[in-house]
Amino acid sequence: MRRSHLILYDGVCGLCNRMNQFVLKQDRAAVFLFASQQRPLGQSVIRAHGKDPARLETFYVIADYGSDSPIMLSKSSAVLFVLQTLGGPWRLATVVGVLPTKALDWVYSLVARNRYRIFGRYDTCPIPRPEYKSRFIDV
Repeated sequence: MRRSHLILYDGVCGLCNRMNQFVLKQDRAAVFLFASQQRPLGQSVIRAHGKDPARLETFYVIADYGSDSPIMLSKSSAVLFVLQTLGGPWRLATVVGVLPTKALDWVYSLVARNRYRIFGRYDTCPIPRPEYKSRFIDV
């Protein structure tokens, strides 16, 4: 079981935390690890890829995390990568990937701008359930 992809998420975002719970339940091979963008590790990874860790409206996946050549994916590309990697019926959702990335990122940004209002916001990052705690690498 090789855990090779890192999801960097907004730790106080209700949508992001729901997405994490979804991935944890569907990721039977346990290939995804998680780190909050507000924590030191998440911030350093984001900075290492030339991005601003203070900009919390972007969802990132570091594909092949820990390898010599990790790749940072963001916005719709990151979401589609997660769905593709989960496989099964979720792979079918990646059919929207035929649309231009610019259009998909526009929709992503629209949701991101309104995510706190629609899905809520936590005062602090929720603590993962004990059975998933080892998958959160900066808790």
